[in-house]
Amino acid sequence: MSKPKDLKVVYRCGACGHVQNKWSGQCGGCGDWNTLPEGVENATARSGRLGGYAGAAAAGTPIDLATVEAVEIARTSSGSCELDRVLGGGLVTGSAVLIGGDPGIGKSTLLLQALAHLARQPNCLYVTGEESVEQVALRARRLQLAVPGVQILAETSAETIVATAMALRPPALVVDSIQTVYSELLQSAPGSPAQVRECAAQLVRFAKQFGTTLFLIGHVTKEGSLAGPRVLEHMVDTVLYFEGDANQRFRVIRAFKNRFGAVNELGVFAMTEQGLRDVRNPSALFLSRSEDELPGSVVTVMREGSRSLLIEVQALVDDSFGGAPRRVAVGMEGNRLAMLLAVLHRHGGAASLNQDVFINLVGGLRMTETAGDLAVALAIVSSLRGRTVPRDWLVFGEIGLSGEIRPVPAGEERLREAAKHGFKHALVPAKNAPRTPVEGLSVISVKTLKEALDQVG
Repeated sequence: MSKPKDLKVVYRCGACGHVQNKWSGQCGGCGDWNTLPEGVENATARSGRLGGYAGAAAAGTPIDLATVEAVEIARTSSGSCELDRVLGGGLVTGSAVLIGGDPGIGKSTLLLQALAHLARQPNCLYVTGEESVEQVALRARRLQLAVPGVQILAETSAETIVATAMALRPPALVVDSIQTVYSELLQSAPGSPAQVRECAAQLVRFAKQFGTTLFLIGHVTKEGSLAGPRVLEHMVDTVLYFEGDANQRFRVIRAFKNRFGAVNELGVFAMTEQGLRDVRNPSALFLSRSEDELPGSVVTVMREGSRSLLIEVQALVDDSFGGAPRRVAVGMEGNRLAMLLAVLHRHGGAASLNQDVFINLVGGLRMTETAGDLAVALAIVSSLRGRTVPRDWLVFGEIGLSGEIRPVPAGEERLREAAKHGFKHALVPAKNAPRTPVEGLSVISVKTLKEALDQVG
């Protein structure tokens, strides 16, 4: 495909916006180095801008926002209750969804299952740039998916993909992956920031124009973030991340951006021989505890979007035989653990100066809020003193630097989730005490860390 005459390759500085016709290591405008990525620009539009506003298009007509009628967004089920939850209730026509995760964690499997469910609408299109059509067919056969009506294309040219999609007009389009797609308008290699940005822009523009639900699969870096330019996440409507280890059975998918729903929603899946299956009651999954009461084990409740999840916090405190005691936190921030240990020493009388402290959240989840502070502190003290916390106790609350127990959002929802799973006692901040009793649950409210430690002995 030849490049349109009104488009030209330019190099725009990411620091000052200076535009050059040729690449150089240093920007001629601001002097910064390595800030000139390749891009394309409409030469006619640029010449009009250089001449000021005289050549600009006619001014638009703004309207009063109060007069705009809000229309309820129609959604289509993806066939997975957990994926629909993360998306905010289902697929939105014309939306663009970017999904990332470690290799082998299930991105392609999940979207192939979604296309198989959407195949009742003909011409759903799966574009693969990393595998052959035979490999995708083998996966569909292994997952026992009914895929009549799903069209597959092995292609990496963005222009060819868009032209094929314009001919098919698919209700859903999957591109696996965006880093393998290249545009003939640019000379850089596939996967470069300029190529990823330009190819994504073409695909998103097509999805918006023709009402196609677009899924882009993105590679991740070794730090776990999506590879490519940061602007890629701003171009799409929804950004989803797979979390967890690809070698584990259970997978977690989280929404970090969603223009059509709430962020930080969580979906839990189990990888089986027939693909990813929804986990309807994840609290039961993360509470697979030992039958015996053991020191260092405390149950807390986390709030993920509109869902309350019960998880077990485990702590191990042991004598340190090295130089400096180790502080290891799996599932929570290490700096938060160091702060809690300091508060325990100052306001709780529990010193762990010569002990190694290990914290683990069962199930591979990450603690993204401060509501688990009190549970972590009690688990540490339980392991340090060798005293168990009863199995039917639930604990949540934020700990301040002065030893006070601060309230957390959605306290009553957390308590109802605990009662539903058979817990009998809950240790909560005083300001989270429910106004009306929760059936089957005895709520103990505390104001300071010392009061909480006294309650559990």
